[in-house]
Amino acid sequence: MEQNLRISGIIPESIVDGPGIRYTIFVQGCPHHCPGCHNPQTHNFEGGTIKTIESIAKDVRKNPLICGVTFSGGEPMCQAAPLTALAKDLRRCGKDIICYTGYTFEELMEHQDPQQMELLEECRYLIDGPFLQSKKSMMVKFRGSTNQRILDVPASLTCGHAVEASF
Repeated sequence: MEQNLRISGIIPESIVDGPGIRYTIFVQGCPHHCPGCHNPQTHNFEGGTIKTIESIAKDVRKNPLICGVTFSGGEPMCQAAPLTALAKDLRRCGKDIICYTGYTFEELMEHQDPQQMELLEECRYLIDGPFLQSKKSMMVKFRGSTNQRILDVPASLTCGHAVEASF
């Protein structure tokens, strides 16, 4: 069965969404509506365009410079199932996965949504927490506000608590 993603856009070569040259997918739809959000055009769940995960994976594989793929948004956890399928495909060809989410790791662990947990298991890093305008900073790497964390997902899942990572 062919799976689809509703996306807002793609940046085929990004250096601001994680380490190295990354292929960044901005999913469409976000329940958080953080004041001052950098991507407010991604909030509407009915907006954006539909792309197949197969077409996205094919596009990623065409560029040998891409070291990983970043899922941004919008809220990737709202499209966890197709993103998991995409992540599994991309990991098989050596790409690491970073996922941004407005949820905290603790909220995801408490909720234990099976599809979101499966997506987490495919991620190398998670950048968690809502954007807080009062904590906005241009000094934090790959994040918009100082409350957001870069987490080592495999270590966090093994330990059962958030383990911060550094690139």
